[in-house]
Amino acid sequence: MRRAAIERLLPAAYQRAAGPGSVLGALLDVMEALHAPDEAVLADVDALFAPYRTPDGFVAYLTRWVAMDHVVAAPRADAPLPLPLGRLRDLVAHGALLARWRGTPYGMRTALELATGVTGFVLDEPADRPFHVVVRVPPAAADRLALVTRIVEAEKPAAVTVEVTTDPAADPAPEPPGDGAGGQQPTDTGDPEPTDAPVADQQPPGTEPPDAGPGDQEGAATGVASVRAVGRAHVPSPAPPDQPSEEPS
Repeated sequence: MRRAAIERLLPAAYQRAAGPGSVLGALLDVMEALHAPDEAVLADVDALFAPYRTPDGFVAYLTRWVAMDHVVAAPRADAPLPLPLGRLRDLVAHGALLARWRGTPYGMRTALELATGVTGFVLDEPADRPFHVVVRVPPAAADRLALVTRIVEAEKPAAVTVEVTTDPAADPAPEPPGDGAGGQQPTDTGDPEPTDAPVADQQPPGTEPPDAGPGDQEGAATGVASVRAVGRAHVPSPAPPDQPSEEPS
């Protein structure tokens, strides 16, 4: 508060005594200097709670406000952060979104991607294990399993068990059996021509399809389609049982 504003709050007798060079005038100057730092903070107080404007030492404290303090084990000013400061600011900025989607695959995947800066997390729900989730961590985030585990434990539903595993990088394709000493080199290394036939009907060149009944052919086609359809969940569905033959009436 400025000296003139403080002086107007005084009784009339004191205002007349607060002239230049007076003791009361000097006290009013000191009061103005003491109020200046607090007024500067209050003038820009919204910056303390903005995730991308707050001081670095205040970011960890804001994680408590958005229920993301499990990411920072001990939100103290002297505690090292388990992730870069920019990632922590992103989590605070998306705190309301994560709270709204907590307990869902989308919420868990979003929290993991914001905290690690890596995409490609896969959540599997095995058909033979109800209320169980397998979180597959991409190779780029394999060195942050402790952070990933803390986030998964906080984002999962209470009645669900979880398993965190690393997703190994794709192995190189094996060499053909005939490539080597005494073997024959393949004569055609080009890509096969695309065809409009279904995947289940395509046969390698030079081979004939084995004899099979209508039921076996239908089961094989269904098995191939089910494996291709579960690329997102990586959980192959069991093949349907053979249909019983219709008895003659």
